[in-house]
Amino acid sequence: MTHNIDRNVDLFERTKRVIPGGVNSPVRAFRAVGGTPRFVKRAQGAYFWDANDQRYTDYIGSWGPMILGHGHPAVVEAVQKAVLEGFSFGAPTEREVELAEEIISLVPSMEMVRLVSSGTEAGMSAIRLARGATGRTKFIKFEGCYHGHADALLVKAGSGLATFGNPTSAGVPAEVVQHTLVLEYNNVAQLEEAFALHGKELACVMIEPIAGNMNFVRASVPFMKRCRELCTEYGALLVFDEVMTGVRVALGSAQSVYAQAIPGFKPDVTVMGKTIGGGMPLAAFGGPRAIMEQMAPLGPVYQAGTLSGNPVATACGLATLREIRKPGFFEGLSARTQSLVDGLKAAAAAEGVPFSADCQGGMFGFFLLPELPSNYGQVMKIDSPMFNKLFHGLLDRGVYIAPALYEAGFVSGAHSQADIDATVAAAREVFKSL
Repeated sequence: MTHNIDRNVDLFERTKRVIPGGVNSPVRAFRAVGGTPRFVKRAQGAYFWDANDQRYTDYIGSWGPMILGHGHPAVVEAVQKAVLEGFSFGAPTEREVELAEEIISLVPSMEMVRLVSSGTEAGMSAIRLARGATGRTKFIKFEGCYHGHADALLVKAGSGLATFGNPTSAGVPAEVVQHTLVLEYNNVAQLEEAFALHGKELACVMIEPIAGNMNFVRASVPFMKRCRELCTEYGALLVFDEVMTGVRVALGSAQSVYAQAIPGFKPDVTVMGKTIGGGMPLAAFGGPRAIMEQMAPLGPVYQAGTLSGNPVATACGLATLREIRKPGFFEGLSARTQSLVDGLKAAAAAEGVPFSADCQGGMFGFFLLPELPSNYGQVMKIDSPMFNKLFHGLLDRGVYIAPALYEAGFVSGAHSQADIDATVAAAREVFKSL
C-alpha cells in the first residue's frame, strides 16, 4: 500500500545507482550501524524532518556548523540579501575583510587569515605552509585525529616509532606518506622520542586539541604543554586543527581553553571550518603575520581557489559569528550541553550501563566505557553492537546522533531544556533494553 512506502529506503536505492554507496560522504551511509540513512527534507531550529516527514532532534548539526540551530532568522536574512547581490565573483569583496577581521578578533593567535572552501583544503594548505615556512618536509600527526582527506593525511601508524605511517586509503602511494609520522595521542614519552629522532626534520605537529573523530577525546594539559615546548625548542610549527572545535567549544576556540591552563599558550597556525561558515562551504587557516606572509602572492607558498571567500558563504559565516558573540550565548549553550551529558550519565548509571561522557561548550561525546579514553586504542575497545542498539533505539524515539561511535555530537542554541530532557528520557528507555 502506497501510504506505507518508506521514502528513505526508496531514495537510498535510487541514490545507490548514481552515487557510490548512495552517499557523498561515507559516514552518512549507516554502514557502521546498519539500517537505512535518513534523507533530510527540511530543518528548523533543533530539528530536521526526513523524507517521511518524521521529526528528529538533531545532535549532529551538519557535524558542527549549525551552532545557532537550523534557519536562524538573522542568518537567513543575511544569506538572502547576499544571494540577491550575486552568487560568486572570483574577485575580492568587503565581506571577506569583515569575516577575516571577525575571526582574528576571536582568535588572537591569528594575525592574518586565508579563507578557503573546506576543512580538507585548509588542513592541506596549513601543512604546505608549515613546510614552506620551515624548509622541512616531515610532520607529526596523531592516530585518531582526522585532518581531511588530503593524501599525506590519510595515514595510520607505522610498525614502530622510527618508521613513518602507512596509507589508510587505496590510491595513496606509500611515498606520499613517507614524511608523515603517526604517534599515539596523549603519549608524552612517544612524542619526546619522536622529536629526539626527527626533531630537526619536522616542519610541524598537527593536532586536534579535542579529537572529534574519536568521538570526544581531549589532549591532556601536560601533553599539549609538551607539544608546544618541543615545537618551540626544535623550530617546528604547532598546527591546531580547530575545524570542529573553532568557535564551537568556546568563543576563543579550544586554544583559549588551553591558554587558561598553560600561561601564554598559543599555536603557530590554526585551521578552522564548520562553524565559521555557519553551514555554508567555508574554512580558513591563519597565524602570525610573519608566517602567513609566506603565502602567495607575498611569498613562495602557493594556494588558490575560485570559490574562496564566496560572498554567500561569508555572509552566512559573518552573521553566525555576530550572533554567537552576543552576551550570554555561550554560557547558555555550555549549560545545556552539560545538562545533556549529566543526564545521559545518570540515566546510564541507573541501568548499570558502562558509560562515560565529556563536553566543552557546544560539543560533546560519550563512550560505552566505564572511563573516558585518552587515545584511539582505548576508544577501539567500545562494544560496537551495544552502540548500534543505542543508536537505533534513539533513532526510533526521534533522536538523531552520529551514525558511528567515533563521531562527536553537537548541541545548538536552538536546543531547549525541554529538548534535552526529552533526549535523556529517550536514552533512559534505551539503556533499560541494553
